[in-house]
Amino acid sequence: MTRLRSKYSGEKEYLQAVQEVLETIEDVYNRHPEFEEARIIERLVEPDRIFTFKVTWVDDNGDIQTNTGYRVQFNSAIGPYKGGLRFHPSVNLSILKFLGFEQIFKNALTTLPMGGGKGGSDFNPKGKSDSEIMRFCQAFMLELWRNIGPDTDVPAGDVGVGGREIGFLFGMYKKLAREHTGVLTGKGITWGGSLIRPEATGYGAVYFVQHMLHLQGKDIRGMKVAVSGFGNVAWGAAKKATQLGAHVIAISGPDGVIYNPEGMNDEKIDYMLELRRSNNDVVAPFADRFHDATFCPGKKAWSIKCDIAMPCAYQNELNGDDARELLANGTWCCAEVSNMGCTPDAIAEFQKARIMFAPGKAVNAGGVATSGLEMTQNAMHISWSAEEVDKKLHGIMDNIHKACVQYGTQPDGYVNYLKGANVAGFMKVATAMLEQGVI
Repeated sequence: MTRLRSKYSGEKEYLQAVQEVLETIEDVYNRHPEFEEARIIERLVEPDRIFTFKVTWVDDNGDIQTNTGYRVQFNSAIGPYKGGLRFHPSVNLSILKFLGFEQIFKNALTTLPMGGGKGGSDFNPKGKSDSEIMRFCQAFMLELWRNIGPDTDVPAGDVGVGGREIGFLFGMYKKLAREHTGVLTGKGITWGGSLIRPEATGYGAVYFVQHMLHLQGKDIRGMKVAVSGFGNVAWGAAKKATQLGAHVIAISGPDGVIYNPEGMNDEKIDYMLELRRSNNDVVAPFADRFHDATFCPGKKAWSIKCDIAMPCAYQNELNGDDARELLANGTWCCAEVSNMGCTPDAIAEFQKARIMFAPGKAVNAGGVATSGLEMTQNAMHISWSAEEVDKKLHGIMDNIHKACVQYGTQPDGYVNYLKGANVAGFMKVATAMLEQGVI
């Protein structure tokens, strides 16, 4: 960590992600001198390669715009690089390296053959027309396409990259490569996509929470759930939690939080998608549409009293003060659905209070797992039913939970899901790296 801090002093998200992993795997790593001899850690924390490129496109006014594009190919020990593309003004190399590093362990936990990667651009899709987004995506893919492929690197969506963007990216790739392959996941159903992929991250997160609760003799039915965000991930989590009988009483945006004491119904869940498609980053219209909901400007989802907190928006969105507020309000479970959604001090507060806490690399792995299932369907030139995909997703989340419990259960019975997820993912990747030699 001293070396990394000196070398990458400005990359705080990346350094935070690496330190979290190293702290939790330390005792296990030190029991394996063969890992130290092969310098597994030194090799693991550095990406295999990083592509940085200029993306020039023309807006609707005929003006030329320039953004920066990235692809971080982090580790391919267990399979081709796999990870999303993020289009957001905050995108920089530190964020993409943290996301790519997290993706290594997340993908390993799924048990599917996928390595870790991430990419994106500082392009902001908010307020852009479909034509502008199409032109940007085409310009982005024009720079990237030679460095990805179905057995090399398979990008997917992330913040700012949904089905529309994946369609534009895939169309350009297909034209340039002159082949129709599974090079991107999150595709439309009519051209190689998988059923329930849009819902999979949120669905898988709720399945994981159910396993956490069942281990403690509880059930999600009747529980009050607070969800941050209102995009695709929050939508999937709200939808599945509601189907299982929970009351989703809070969703949020940058402008504030919606207090929804009666919980969700089909109309409210569908309206979350309308808000997402509007390209306006505000949640206040939800309260205008549904009069049993109240908009609280400037507040976070964590200000609402709940049983279960599920951060679904961005990294470090839940800090120590938020954690203390949740604990004071009686929250007894927090499951990160966003990547690294909680700050280190928030995690420390939850673990000190001995409440259930699980990290994003385990909780949100259902999204990339279903992307992996989409890759399999593409390679086999078949399409599974929604029931088949959902059954496989259930099994994957069950196995991830079992791995976390296996490696994270402490002598007093408390399950440290953070340690369990990191150790389980690390052992698989480290063993693969060791067996493949120094490369």
